[in-house]
Amino acid sequence: MKKLIGSLTFMLLLYAALYFTGEGAFDLRNHANMARQIGQLGILCLGAGTLIIAGGIDLSMGSFIGLCGAVLAVGLSKGWHPAVGIGVVCTMGVVAGTIHGLLVTKLKVQAFIVTLCGLFIYRGLARWWTGETNAGLGGGSLEFRYLFNGARLLGIPIEFVYLLGAAALAGLLLHRSIYGRYLFAIGSNELAAKYSGISVDAYKILAYVACSLSAVLFSILKLAETGSVPPSNHGASMELYAIAGAVLGGCSLRGGEGNVIGIVIGAVILVLLNSVVNFAMIPQSLEYTAIGSALLLGAILDEALRRRSAVRKG
Repeated sequence: MKKLIGSLTFMLLLYAALYFTGEGAFDLRNHANMARQIGQLGILCLGAGTLIIAGGIDLSMGSFIGLCGAVLAVGLSKGWHPAVGIGVVCTMGVVAGTIHGLLVTKLKVQAFIVTLCGLFIYRGLARWWTGETNAGLGGGSLEFRYLFNGARLLGIPIEFVYLLGAAALAGLLLHRSIYGRYLFAIGSNELAAKYSGISVDAYKILAYVACSLSAVLFSILKLAETGSVPPSNHGASMELYAIAGAVLGGCSLRGGEGNVIGIVIGAVILVLLNSVVNFAMIPQSLEYTAIGSALLLGAILDEALRRRSAVRKG
């Protein structure tokens, strides 16, 4: 709860700072743009956060976004029905997540190594699939772009509506089901969870699949927004944003800690940081510095709270 209050306070301070950054920062147009970005990034952070809670990590998310975007863009430009294209990339997400999970749980390869290799493999496949050229949707995918970018529900950008749906599902899974408690238990103490009769391997594989599917959904939303995929950098570094959002929202990289509301707040913080940097006329090159500083501050706060709790218990 203390972490959540800290994240919420930081978010409100950033929102207040946005008011003073410049003309246009507080108008409806910028809020709609931020809602779209929060919707996209929030879904990605939910996947990364679920995996971190279970004690895993995925460094290949950005490259997998690039591969899924490339496959979907090329398919739709060749006349695939959107439902077919989405089915193909969702299947890719299930397969990739299952492979990651199997390598980590059955072959005992470190998650860092497995997903770091995935980072290179998926980026290479994306470049090969597109022939090193930008993959565009062309003019025949208006329905797809409307469904995942242009549509609104009660005036709310559709990306944010999708995030609300994903957050509700993740909340039910993590906080209102026995399966969610299993994921927390595995992240806290994998060996103890195993001796308690929990099928650790199966639930860790499920967490990797959930993470990969969040990257798939992000790639769909991003492709609908941009209309094209540069295969060499589409989705690049998004795994860092996803992990940063989850950690800023209260997830511990040690596993076993985190909550859905905090993860969404973490995504909002990252989008607000970006908006403050833009409207305050701070050089765009310093955006990473601002995000890194915020993440470092969150990590220091996490460690301080952990030590204070240990002292009280001791």
